[in-house]
Amino acid sequence: MNSTGTLEALPIAPGRWPVLGHTPSLLRRQFRFTSSLAGLGDVVKVYLGPLPTHVVTRADLVHQVLVTDGRKFDKGIMFDRFRPYFGNGIAMSNGSFHDSQRRLVQPAFHVTRIARYTAVMSQVAQATAESWQPGQVIAFDDAMQEMAVTIVGQTLFATQLGGAAIAEAQRSLPVVIKYGMVRALSPGFVARLPIPANRAFDDAISRLRRIVLDVIAEGRAQRADRGDVLSMLLTAEDADTGEGMTDQQVYDEVVTLLTGGIETTALALSWMFHQLARHPEVERRWHEEIDALDGRPVTHADLPQLVYTNHIAREILRMYPIWLLMRRTNTDVRLGDLTIPPLTEVTISPHALHHDPRYFPDPDRFDPDRWNPAHAAPPPPGAYIPFGDGGRKCIGNHFALAEIAVAATAIGARWRMVPVPDKTVRVKVTGAAYPSQLPMTVVAR
Repeated sequence: MNSTGTLEALPIAPGRWPVLGHTPSLLRRQFRFTSSLAGLGDVVKVYLGPLPTHVVTRADLVHQVLVTDGRKFDKGIMFDRFRPYFGNGIAMSNGSFHDSQRRLVQPAFHVTRIARYTAVMSQVAQATAESWQPGQVIAFDDAMQEMAVTIVGQTLFATQLGGAAIAEAQRSLPVVIKYGMVRALSPGFVARLPIPANRAFDDAISRLRRIVLDVIAEGRAQRADRGDVLSMLLTAEDADTGEGMTDQQVYDEVVTLLTGGIETTALALSWMFHQLARHPEVERRWHEEIDALDGRPVTHADLPQLVYTNHIAREILRMYPIWLLMRRTNTDVRLGDLTIPPLTEVTISPHALHHDPRYFPDPDRFDPDRWNPAHAAPPPPGAYIPFGDGGRKCIGNHFALAEIAVAATAIGARWRMVPVPDKTVRVKVTGAAYPSQLPMTVVAR
């Protein structure tokens, strides 16, 4: 820990600009910037424009922020800037309202529901795999995003308008995700500038809002449990008050689930096949596991047997997690020997933690055996947080892990994905790690 216990004495990251603070350095250097901070101290001051935020770089302190003292923190400035566009769903809300909303949403992700969703995941993934031809070159990252949107859309919406909502999500969400992080990290005036990126973002949000509210109205009129998430949200009642959600609350949760449910799985599947193609021995071992299913579709009951698949998925989520999480103290907090007053912004970088050699030796190496307890001890609490942790851990984490396993197995049972020569794949960053391009050739097994 830093030797003194005051925020004023904390080290300040290099690369601070007048007015803009560290925002240009964050947007230009991205992962390199956040990964460099651990060398400066356990807590390092970084400015978003004129606003100081305090980046926690040590795993045990991260665990304290997210879990041990989780109730002493609310969502931070990044979420404040997202909230006007994404609403006040469980990813954005705070306090008792968050707790109430989480109780209302939680039944939609009960294990019995996820078992039903697994059948949808399998059908969509099988259809995706069957649509390809041997020798075809596809933009694999785009294909995985389209598949993820379809899966999330079909599990969310079982209404007549559901198809239109899925199509709009495929059109609008990539725009929202692309420009949303830039807005969150930039001074507030940037969102008001009349530039093409802002118009594209605002138009995408408006289109998405219109179609989702139409789907909600249709669901209200039907008044039936169709087995989808929307039905659960529309019929959920608070156990204490007996009240359900307003249309705005339902909209906020739907948009939260759409955005959160697409990016994580689409990126994980994209990077998974990229890494499998680069590591033939890992791919061979994985094929042995999935071939034991004899080509039949994966069911929810099969998931515990896909041990190596799970190790691969966990390693991919380690290597390519979200970039930043932000919190704000709502009371005095003692973090190590540092006293933090209320309304202090605190930042965590899952990517920096996942690539910290203190917790993951040779962190840039793809090694699924890190997750085999016979090969390595588990990382300490706070070092591995692909879905966050504590009371605000992503409510769809089990959904996402099931989707990755089911979809990857459906594709891997039929095809090998081979990189296209002379097409260099680099990491580009928005809120997470995207491939710069990912053309792959479909090769029959």
